[in-house]
Amino acid sequence: MTGQLAILNPMVRRSFLVLLLLLLAGVCEAQWVKRNVATDASFRGLAVVNRSVVWASGTRGTVIRTTDGGKSWDLINVPGAERLDFRDIEAFDVNTAYILSIGNGDSSRIYKTTDGGKTWKQQFQNRDPKKFFDALACWDRNNCIAMSDPVDGHYRLIKTIDGETWEPIVSNKMPAAKDGEAAFAASGTCLITYGKNGAMLVSGGADARVFMSNDRGSTWEWVTTPMVKGSAGSGIFSVAMRGPKVGVIVGGNYEKPDELTDNLAFTTDGGTTWRLAKGLTGYRSGVAYVGPKTIIAVGSNGTDISRNNGKTWQKFGSENLNAVAAKSKFAVWAVGEKGGVYTMK
Repeated sequence: MTGQLAILNPMVRRSFLVLLLLLLAGVCEAQWVKRNVATDASFRGLAVVNRSVVWASGTRGTVIRTTDGGKSWDLINVPGAERLDFRDIEAFDVNTAYILSIGNGDSSRIYKTTDGGKTWKQQFQNRDPKKFFDALACWDRNNCIAMSDPVDGHYRLIKTIDGETWEPIVSNKMPAAKDGEAAFAASGTCLITYGKNGAMLVSGGADARVFMSNDRGSTWEWVTTPMVKGSAGSGIFSVAMRGPKVGVIVGGNYEKPDELTDNLAFTTDGGTTWRLAKGLTGYRSGVAYVGPKTIIAVGSNGTDISRNNGKTWQKFGSENLNAVAAKSKFAVWAVGEKGGVYTMK
């Protein structure tokens, strides 16, 4: 082949090389590889610790964990939680993880394990029938925050500073919520922490806003965004930050999963302003930075990936996915319906 290629004129040779590179690029396109997990529970909570350790959580009180990069999985049932839906999980190593269940009243709970899921301690159980907890996020294994949808005009927040006990954060320091505004417990990423003290909370429904705190949730500011809003199923579903200034929000309308309108925006000033962008091929419930330039967003009709900071996007797969998380390009995971656990290749 090299000899034959050498006798071609330069223009033909260049065309051939371009075609060859395009073909090789097609072979190397991203794809999801499904992992075998012995459950048909649906997953929305996902925590990637490193290339070997991944945790996920979902319906029927189900928690799963791998310590060998997905070759095998521990199927963990939390005692007394068989009817709970664990929509969020935060993990720090092979042994330590928090899980949060959603629901009105006492269905909203937080558990913690420090022995790899062999035992769980219930740290928090909601007693207010008006509250519905959506997500939790942690700065480290002892400092975490969790949030409920608005009650009496304010999002309700709790925190732990010792990894054991949870206390309310004064709600009147949280800006008032609008009537019909709430957060989406879709992927555990409507609330995130970043840096030493940063936190963000994103909303949907009547408005699509980003709430920001620089003091671990004690005080908050908010900005409105140009994302789609106005119906119960529309708004911002997920936020991710790459450092203190650069971030992305995704969403749309989960009742219209193929709709392309106003479902992606970026910030370069720490969340003060958000700029609409295009490229996502539908509603997206989860987004994550994979590397300095690579972003991945998942939803019910497939996955979109950008390798140039969101300037252009490529869709791959049609898997119905709820959440995505990554530690590096070698540790990218997503979860979805009916036992769906996937790694990116």
